[in-house]
Amino acid sequence: MAHLSEAAVVKINEICDRYISEPTPLMMILSDIQKEYGYIPLEVQELVSERTGISVAEIYGVVTFYSFFSLKPKGKYVIGCCLGTACYVKGAQQIIDKFSDILGIKPGETTEDGLFTIDALRCIGACGIAPAVSINGTVYPKMTVDSVPKIIDEYKANGGAQ
Repeated sequence: MAHLSEAAVVKINEICDRYISEPTPLMMILSDIQKEYGYIPLEVQELVSERTGISVAEIYGVVTFYSFFSLKPKGKYVIGCCLGTACYVKGAQQIIDKFSDILGIKPGETTEDGLFTIDALRCIGACGIAPAVSINGTVYPKMTVDSVPKIIDEYKANGGAQ
């Protein structure tokens, strides 16, 4: 989506038009675009700005503030490692470090094959099953460093068919 195709421009305009009567449409527009394309690059933010009259600075501020929006494409599998207090005190840092070591990427990065992205999350609301990891919405409770390689292998073995 680096250079927007005509079809992408039409789709983004359709998304903006859905919320034309809303008093504060930005979150809904960005959410729909994120669902449709997986990320919201600057070129898309500029188009949304032109269409809605909301400044690019405000749009960029929203996209970069909320962790569920992304400026870059994410992997097929987004590994969200909770680093909230409950998870952190139960070893979450070692778990995210293990994912990073095995995949060869840091939090916020995506593997070259586009299969995995690691995200460091502040809290996923799973404190009772800490430390927790979420992969595309599937929560893995009471994670251990030893379970990380097995989980990665399962996703790789299924050819991305999880």
